[in-house]
Amino acid sequence: MTENSKFDPRSYAVIGAGPVGCIVAAFLAKGGYDVTLCDVIPDLLKPAIKEPGIIIEGAENLKQMVPKTCTNVDELADDVPDVIFLTVKANATPLIASAIESFCREGMVVISWQNGIDTELELANVLGKKAVMRAVVNYGCGLAKPGHVLMPFHHAPHFIQELDPESRPAAEAIAQALTQSGLATQRTDNIVSMVWRKSVMNASTNPVCAVTGMTLAQALHDPIVFEAVDDLAKECIRVARANEIALGWDYYPYCMDYMKSAGHHKPSMLMDIEAKRRTEVDYLNGKVIEYGRQAGVPTPCHVAIRAYVKGLESTF
Repeated sequence: MTENSKFDPRSYAVIGAGPVGCIVAAFLAKGGYDVTLCDVIPDLLKPAIKEPGIIIEGAENLKQMVPKTCTNVDELADDVPDVIFLTVKANATPLIASAIESFCREGMVVISWQNGIDTELELANVLGKKAVMRAVVNYGCGLAKPGHVLMPFHHAPHFIQELDPESRPAAEAIAQALTQSGLATQRTDNIVSMVWRKSVMNASTNPVCAVTGMTLAQALHDPIVFEAVDDLAKECIRVARANEIALGWDYYPYCMDYMKSAGHHKPSMLMDIEAKRRTEVDYLNGKVIEYGRQAGVPTPCHVAIRAYVKGLESTF
């Protein structure tokens, strides 16, 4: 895409009808865009296609139908969207990227709207950098039941960045569309830093909650359990700085204050363990371990907590 080209995305697909995907699909549909919601589990899609549609309650309150759905990524090839949002678990990214590859066309954009480190690189390995963008999403959510999303906080704006400089106009156009739909979003030059600032907190709290069964508030206000969270956060920060990833000089106190403000919210990794699903631990703690080795920084706390989570997964 050249600097002078005009990218005006009107059709969107959202792959993943969990809480994150339901939110972006509902807001884009409310904004008047053509939206297709895709998930392999039909029961997650059924509420979207009939009144009152997807229900969002909490920091935002919305009821919105999304009448176009499909249960297979390959079905998107019948009417290729301008933009695809991936809101699935990070561990599903390689498989979905391979499916998208079969119909990816010039000018189409695929956005990692996911947790985890380097999810956008998984997409770019298959689809090329020009087609791929990364976003950092600043809302918390969970499913009360299919199509019914609880949204305890929404700290807009969200951020998006292209991997290839030629795709900057497309990133700006998508940010504008999201903003007009009610999800205030800005294009940034600092997405790697933002991904890590968020991932440090996720990698420090999610696995601890997963292995203890505690909510965020319980883990962060228990003095003994908090020591584990604190050690994980400090390891993350050392690894990021050793790899010259900018977090900011005051990141540690900000991180602690932000995490301690969390309510009795179950993080996604705990919900995955409770539902006997594979977690995203490889894209959080596993990536911290990988980057630690790259920079020669030991990560014994992350090695240990990843082993505990993997041990739980092996019992499913």
